[in-house]
Amino acid sequence: MSEKYGKVYLAGSGPGDPDLLTVKVRRLIDETDVVIYDQLPGEAILSLIPEKTEKIDAGKYAGNHTLTQDKINEAIIEKAKEGKIVLRLKGGDPYVFGRGGEEAEELVKVGIEFEVVPGITSAVAAPAYAGIPITHRDSNSMVTFITGHEDPTKEETGLDWELLAKFDGTLVIFMGVKMLERNCGELLKYGKDPKTPVALIEKGTRPDQRVTVGTLENIAALAEERNVKAPAITVIGNVVNLHDILGEQHTDY
Repeated sequence: MSEKYGKVYLAGSGPGDPDLLTVKVRRLIDETDVVIYDQLPGEAILSLIPEKTEKIDAGKYAGNHTLTQDKINEAIIEKAKEGKIVLRLKGGDPYVFGRGGEEAEELVKVGIEFEVVPGITSAVAAPAYAGIPITHRDSNSMVTFITGHEDPTKEETGLDWELLAKFDGTLVIFMGVKMLERNCGELLKYGKDPKTPVALIEKGTRPDQRVTVGTLENIAALAEERNVKAPAITVIGNVVNLHDILGEQHTDY
């Protein structure tokens, strides 16, 4: 690797509550030259970036990408080639549906040193704040993470809905609000119990967190009625019943 190049940190900022930042990421926010960030970390975390730090908005919003993934890759590489220390700051964990693996591959191709800094994934944290442990000895002993919004360039889905419908554990769906009705329909089509509990957790761990609870057969209608918006995590399985027992926890930052 060239000595003139800088270094890249592919880091996760967690689900949004700044108290859930890892110590390492909090230090990197203060020390790096450039922060290339998504919108998912949220303003409370992005406001921690020092004034002197160069900031590049790489946020992806529904139908409006500030930068395409190719452009993000180019920006990371360009800044590192300038000899700068670059913090690529993502929501959650960079390798859990965060495209961090793709960015790491690009850095390997051009010989730029990088380090992955894991973050707390919203798949665990958002349900926890909503009073839903994603595994529970009396309910579900297995959990599967899936994406509710696949790469649109793929010719075929990578999701086996028939297998998922038979899965007797917790399903946690990322980025699934837009395709909620379709996803629930696929599970119902392959025989999943219509009464299976479902929770939608909007902006989990943040002060404006909101939880909508229903069943597989009515959650899409409830989401439309309540105008549920991304970012949101969908949890499907019997552990959702614990929401009413354990209660939500809220932050105020």
